[in-house]
Amino acid sequence: MIRIVSIIIVKFLVFLSACTAQAQTWSKLNTEAYPGKQDDITFVDENTGWYVNGYGRIFHTKDGGTTWEKQLEQKGSFFRTIAFVDKNNGFVGTVGTDYFPNVTDTIPLYRTQDGGKTWRPISYKGPYVKGLCAIDIVKEEYINHGKLDYKTHLFAVGRVGTPANMMVSNDGGNSWSSKSMDDSCKMLFDIKMFNKNEGIVCAATSADISQSNALILKTTDGGKTWKNVYQSTRPYETTWKVSFPTPNIGYATIQSYNPEPNVKQQRIAKTTDGGATWTELNLVEDTAAREFGIGFIDENHGFVGTVNSGFETIDGGKSWEKIDLGRACNKIRIYKNAKGETYGFAIGVNVFKL
Repeated sequence: MIRIVSIIIVKFLVFLSACTAQAQTWSKLNTEAYPGKQDDITFVDENTGWYVNGYGRIFHTKDGGTTWEKQLEQKGSFFRTIAFVDKNNGFVGTVGTDYFPNVTDTIPLYRTQDGGKTWRPISYKGPYVKGLCAIDIVKEEYINHGKLDYKTHLFAVGRVGTPANMMVSNDGGNSWSSKSMDDSCKMLFDIKMFNKNEGIVCAATSADISQSNALILKTTDGGKTWKNVYQSTRPYETTWKVSFPTPNIGYATIQSYNPEPNVKQQRIAKTTDGGATWTELNLVEDTAAREFGIGFIDENHGFVGTVNSGFETIDGGKSWEKIDLGRACNKIRIYKNAKGETYGFAIGVNVFKL
């Protein structure tokens, strides 16, 4: 009898979780028109956020995306990634030259200390970084004169189209060093650091897309060395973005550029051991559904953006339903407030709010 009751309770909780998941929907926000894929958006709380695009523009909101102010327009810059430590301190990366037309900015990284009102180039020690595609922030707790404080570590990687480089700051962005990763991969798209030493990057094996496999690398020493933990077996593939809803469970999008019309299957990669090993899951059989962004609310409920639409799963990627996330949804950010309530933002051709 007890076992039967337990089974009923478990089934009810699963049903309740599914109903809650399906009740959360994305809504499109009113933003300035842009003709293509916009690449990144970030928030420090439910109201305060920024997004960037290839016109060299940075937009800021103080009301959760209801209204946006253009803080910067820097012609010749293609802003690819943005991250803020707090309301004042932020960093924006550029994709660099020789990839997109009309891009002349050769500075990979800028910093603001006044909430985006002004930006200045970052200097760094090490090899030249041509472009960046992602920035990640790790806050490390420590005791400072008897009080709990944080040391802020920043990691940035890029780029699409080669070369592969990494930038690191272990003092909150005051000083930076760079490192070539061409000995481990040829393109870099995203980074997720679990702490100052351990993390993974989304990468590709070759600068020639016809020869490229999707690739995920893992580090345990802060990016000094990297281990290959996943590599696809098919040509014309790269990874793209990654999401870890828990320390152990993570998901990454796999992009296919195969020109053969009969190559239709789109896939994601999933880990259940903190990125040590990965398995492939099918997303959809559709040549037009090339993947971009990915974001998960919890270990089962998540979203993927593709060229023409979005997809949602509530069973850990076993099955997917088509949803409206606009076209080319490139970055999906999922957050929790102090009450544990979920909110999120996604950006592609348009900006969406969860």
